[in-house]
Amino acid sequence: NAGFNQVPEESVARVLTYLTSVPSQHESDTKFILILDRRLDTWTSVKTTLQKIAASFPGNLHLVMVLRPTGFFQRTFTDIGFRFSQEDFLLKLPVVMLSSVSDLLTYIEEQQLTPELGGTLEYCHSEWVIFRTAIESFALTVKDIAQMLQCFGTELAEAELPEDMFCTPAQGMAGMAPDRGSTASSRYGSDRVLPVLSISACPLFANCPNLVLFLCPRLLGQLREMETAFDGFWEKHQLKMEQYLQLWKFEQSFQEVKSAIEFLMGQQAELPDTGDSVPQVKQRLKELEHLDGKAQVVILHGHQLAANHHYALNLICQQCNELRHHCDLLAEHGKRKQLRLQRTLELHTRLQQALQCCDEGAYLLANQQMDKCQSKEGAQKALQDIERFLESSSSYLNYDPQALQGQLQAVQGKLDSVRSMFESRQCCFRRLLDKHVRPVQLVAPRPETPPRAKSPLFSPKHGKTSCTYDFQLWALFHWQGYRAEMDNPAMLILLPPVLRNRKDVLFGNMPEIYDFHNKIFLHSLESCLGAPERVGCCFLDRREDFQMYEKYCQNKPRSESLWRQCSESSFFQECQRKLEHKLGLDSYLLKPVQRLTKYQLLLKELLKYSTSCDGVQELQEALVAMLDLLKSVNDSMHQISITGYDGDLSELGKVLMQGSFSVWAGHRKGPTKMKDLARFKPMQRHLFLYEKALVFCKKREEHGDGYDKTSSYSFKHFLKMNAVGITENVKGDHRKFEIWYSGREEVYVVQAQTVDLKMAWLNEIRKILFKQQELIKGTFAQFLCGFHSAAEAFLLAHC
Repeated sequence: NAGFNQVPEESVARVLTYLTSVPSQHESDTKFILILDRRLDTWTSVKTTLQKIAASFPGNLHLVMVLRPTGFFQRTFTDIGFRFSQEDFLLKLPVVMLSSVSDLLTYIEEQQLTPELGGTLEYCHSEWVIFRTAIESFALTVKDIAQMLQCFGTELAEAELPEDMFCTPAQGMAGMAPDRGSTASSRYGSDRVLPVLSISACPLFANCPNLVLFLCPRLLGQLREMETAFDGFWEKHQLKMEQYLQLWKFEQSFQEVKSAIEFLMGQQAELPDTGDSVPQVKQRLKELEHLDGKAQVVILHGHQLAANHHYALNLICQQCNELRHHCDLLAEHGKRKQLRLQRTLELHTRLQQALQCCDEGAYLLANQQMDKCQSKEGAQKALQDIERFLESSSSYLNYDPQALQGQLQAVQGKLDSVRSMFESRQCCFRRLLDKHVRPVQLVAPRPETPPRAKSPLFSPKHGKTSCTYDFQLWALFHWQGYRAEMDNPAMLILLPPVLRNRKDVLFGNMPEIYDFHNKIFLHSLESCLGAPERVGCCFLDRREDFQMYEKYCQNKPRSESLWRQCSESSFFQECQRKLEHKLGLDSYLLKPVQRLTKYQLLLKELLKYSTSCDGVQELQEALVAMLDLLKSVNDSMHQISITGYDGDLSELGKVLMQGSFSVWAGHRKGPTKMKDLARFKPMQRHLFLYEKALVFCKKREEHGDGYDKTSSYSFKHFLKMNAVGITENVKGDHRKFEIWYSGREEVYVVQAQTVDLKMAWLNEIRKILFKQQELIKGTFAQFLCGFHSAAEAFLLAHC
């Protein structure tokens, strides 16, 4: 076309982009060859065309073949112009100038060329446009079907299950309609693709099989995959609906069975345990058997329900266990009541038989005719009748009521013994409640009674636990004398100025600790003298109260600093003289810290003597709790040494872990500093893991002399835990793990001293991240609930 150079460059670019995109969808490495038929054109037009192609061709251009103009002058101009411009074209385009059509056959087979170019390929551009339009239309249809199936699947997945059983089948049938609709859509797509499939009959596409053999089957394959995937989804959804229906029926049956069992238990409770006569007892036994028969039918139904685990297995198992529990209670109550009624029936039967025996004996004696007994034969016959009666009724006539009386006395003796035990224990508890605080002197241990000596938790060492504890409490009480003297007006003249109005700093929460031990924990330990296996429960029940030690230890550095400033003052020397104390106040202020470390030693010692007895698990849990308390106190003591943090560290939550690590830092964004590139040596950082943040500090060397020698931690930066992620394994060292922040904008490689320490930190970080995830889920659920409520209110207000 001689007017090609008149076509706008944008149109040329769009056409070339479209043509190169057709094979590129399935062949990424396709190379293109362009044939320019410029035989009736001029060199100027040829040059312009090549420039447009060089500027607009978007694909991988392998070769450009130009049939140069055939006119004498234009051919000469073309040869000269191409010779002088060849280097410019070759830098941009691989151009080959051809003199005639026959030269094309040296590069391209004739089956790939149309008749105008000396080939045999039959090509009709209008047909090609129709075929491309059909293929693209079918591709859009496949895309629409995919979107429709995705929307429908999402709608089904997010739909709430109905609460009414009769809605479920209807909903299932409603869901079947879209399934048939999707099948119809698939068939509609197949109908639309039939014209495309007829492309294979075209001679043009017979020589270009990639379009038909790849593109159309690929779209059909996508459609079949979508149909297969949706069929699988629908089968799962249908199974879910069927199982939900089964679950609903199961819950209905469960409620019916539960109501029936409760009704039977009510009827059974109304049935008396005794009766006034044998017929009455027999009638009640018959009623009980009838109730038991009905209960067995209900129990069998419950077991059948328990065996059919289809959907919501945990809920079904829970309800089945509840049903079995009710059935067992019903059976147990029925057996007990039947046993009592059997005994009552036996008693009434024996009484009735005894009365009947008496009546028969009296009747026998009354009917004997004494005149006939005057003869030897008559007397012998009457004697035989009496002996026969006595023999048959010996079990009644010779019954000794002392046997029954002995049984009653045995029961009465047992009742008296139990009553005496309860009264003795009651008096013991009352004495403990009335006991006053007084110094307890250590005495020689008395030999224990054999029952207590048999307890594996009891040993002579542990038998004095309560007394020793009480004595130490009395030693702990000594600090109160100093506190009282600080309020004594006569001693104010000796009180150092630095100590005035600072009792809370010097003593901390010592009053709280003393009241807890003296009024609560000591009594709990004393109650375990008769049952030492309950010591573990004493610690577990008061686990939260022991947190007061952490507060005391955090104040201890301030208290020691204040004590060192005034320990040599005449005030404390006079107090020690008046109170007759051998030790100074600092010894008594150290008692809570010493006691905190002794708890776990006491529990370990108890566990040594309790390998096979009750209470071992509670002792083990108490030991773990005390060790955790020690760790928490140690971590908090390190926390108070942090300096340079602009804020309140308590807002970050509780300190979970702390320790020193080697840290490599990296940043994804921003300019890279040379010192960062050269930093192969790790930084030494002390990390504090809080519930809400991970704090990086630099440990400063200990400074000061003597008691003033302490360590401090300079705050560097912190990472919020809601933006933290971890990578557990890093190449090169098993002790390393990775902490990244804000989508890996900041990455820190952390090396622990041991693998166990690394795993301990990873476990704690995972717990924090899991709690945050659960909190986010809960917040999102509340948001959805509030959104639905607001939407309902809005609809009600506008309807």
